[in-house]
Amino acid sequence: MSQVGRGTPAQSATADREIMISRVIDAPRDLVFEAFTDVRHLARWWGPEGFTTTTHSFEFRVGGEWDFVMHGPDGTDYTEWITWTEIAPPERIAMLHGESRGDPNAFRSVLTFESDGAATRIEMCTVFPTKELRDEAAEKHHAIEGGQQTLGKLAAYVTEIVRKGAEG
Repeated sequence: MSQVGRGTPAQSATADREIMISRVIDAPRDLVFEAFTDVRHLARWWGPEGFTTTTHSFEFRVGGEWDFVMHGPDGTDYTEWITWTEIAPPERIAMLHGESRGDPNAFRSVLTFESDGAATRIEMCTVFPTKELRDEAAEKHHAIEGGQQTLGKLAAYVTEIVRKGAEG
């Protein structure tokens, strides 16, 4: 039997259902936040390496929805749906993400944006309905690597905007 001693942090009640990904991006927080909130930006970087995105509808507001298709490098299309449950510019975005509205396997994600000097630390915490769905996302769909690649594409995109702004 194990016990949590005094001074030892208790494990989160959702720890076995979570995927946590973070990255420091060399761009100001307002720009990094904007890249998540404007469909013209999202279309340029959303998804893992080799993926592209086609948006069918997009309304960035609490209760608004983003209906889109991610096109995999092998030609597979993935129907996706997001609704925003909290928006606190430029610090936090919370969303529900599934294949469609009403998807029983939809997962919740919270993104936080913290200034780190001239850079931004973004943290994405995703909580799945069950441990099994979390494990399937991690093992079968490579969600951890895909999330890291997605934040890498975001970093490349916004740092290019910053670089062009400095030149022009």
